[in-house]
Amino acid sequence: MTDDTLPTALNLPMVDPLPEPTQKFFDICQDKLGMVPNVLKAHAFDIDKLNAFSGLYNELMLADSGLSKLEREMIAVVVSSVNRCYYCLTAHGAAVRELSGDPKLGEMLVMNWRVADLKHRQRAMLNFAEKMTKNSAEIGEYDRESLRDAGFSERDIWDIANVAGFFNMSNRVASATDMRPNDDYHAQAR
Repeated sequence: MTDDTLPTALNLPMVDPLPEPTQKFFDICQDKLGMVPNVLKAHAFDIDKLNAFSGLYNELMLADSGLSKLEREMIAVVVSSVNRCYYCLTAHGAAVRELSGDPKLGEMLVMNWRVADLKHRQRAMLNFAEKMTKNSAEIGEYDRESLRDAGFSERDIWDIANVAGFFNMSNRVASATDMRPNDDYHAQAR
């Protein structure tokens, strides 16, 4: 990255001025998070793309689900670990630390999720997300049945697949554009 004012290696500056709803959204991020995540700034060169990204992210990660917010963040970290996505490992590792209250858990999931003391349900979920990331064409009924046996509903399986799929996509975009995490993430919830 050559320009520290841009969130990626691409010269795609944010729309200036931001439309009022977007500015309000960024102000809320600043108030709640103490920053505007660089992933949002990266998309803000095109407000339609920002809105599409944010809408899907919010639906997958924040809407009602049989998966807890922590479980969804755990999927994000495990997928990002397989893909070695620096941005998402940093940002979502911080979220796992915060939501779990356990700094070690965030680090274990980043480095090797199998060393973490997890419930059977979480292990099944993360095994599925990892397999989906590495070899999605090899997923079969056995894999879905393993999730059912761990207590996941059909809707939960849909949500696991969609969260894993979303982070596989966003990991690739972040890596391809050299997206950098906000410095604030590194110190959060430690």
